[in-house]
Amino acid sequence: MYKIFMSVRNRLAITKKAVRAIELHSKLPYQLYIYDNQSNYLLQDHFDYYFKLYSKGRVTQVTFNTKESTFNAFSKASACSAFGAQHQHDPNKNGYDFLVFLDNDVIVTPEWDKILKRAWKDVKKYKLNNVKIIGQRPGGIKNGQRITNKIAGYDAVIGKLGGSALWCVKTNFFDDVGFLNLKELINQNKRHDQLYWRKISMATRGERYIMGLQHKLGIHCGSMAGSTCNILSKNKNGDISFKNAEEKISKMKFDEFYNKISEDRKCSKDW
Repeated sequence: MYKIFMSVRNRLAITKKAVRAIELHSKLPYQLYIYDNQSNYLLQDHFDYYFKLYSKGRVTQVTFNTKESTFNAFSKASACSAFGAQHQHDPNKNGYDFLVFLDNDVIVTPEWDKILKRAWKDVKKYKLNNVKIIGQRPGGIKNGQRITNKIAGYDAVIGKLGGSALWCVKTNFFDDVGFLNLKELINQNKRHDQLYWRKISMATRGERYIMGLQHKLGIHCGSMAGSTCNILSKNKNGDISFKNAEEKISKMKFDEFYNKISEDRKCSKDW
């Protein structure tokens, strides 16, 4: 059993595909926590979709955030802190296999979770004590150093940085690394990753901390669905509807969509 934190802001079509990929491609029991942060496009459709998920037991929790409930800070960072704080109160918090931070434009691949579970076992087996995150290559990982042993059957590196669109962390992450200071993220639409890089580097005393597997755990579809962070950085009024992309993705059945992104090199760029 593991927990998934998914951050959402508009882009309902890709959210539906991301959730469906989790349902089809996961092999282990999981709990899905969705944080919908200030969505303002197709809002009724968002509510209707979450009602469907909730009524059929397909989601563990849905949280609707506003500018006020995220303290006018970068909403993904604020939502992640809320997820972490709730996890800290879970009486069984150390009984899960791991936690996953997942953006709603990342489509996980078949058996991704089984691979991650095996990877954490190998981290323990080979005493790779500085590994705080497992992701995939290239995934934005810098200063990568090849690991001698295969990890979960794949080549792997350990490095620094790495984008949090798909981060797998231990269940004690918030004890070990801690929470971000949201005061540093007020009026910001990015910097969740950068501030966590700093905190994790402190926790490892400057050592490399992120492992990247040479395997596609998730396909990043920001180039197709549109980048929320990039638009918000340019347009402070929150107009991130991506109407054309929304319509295009909505029209595709999941299999058609998955085949398309699997063959689309743009979706694999930097990931």
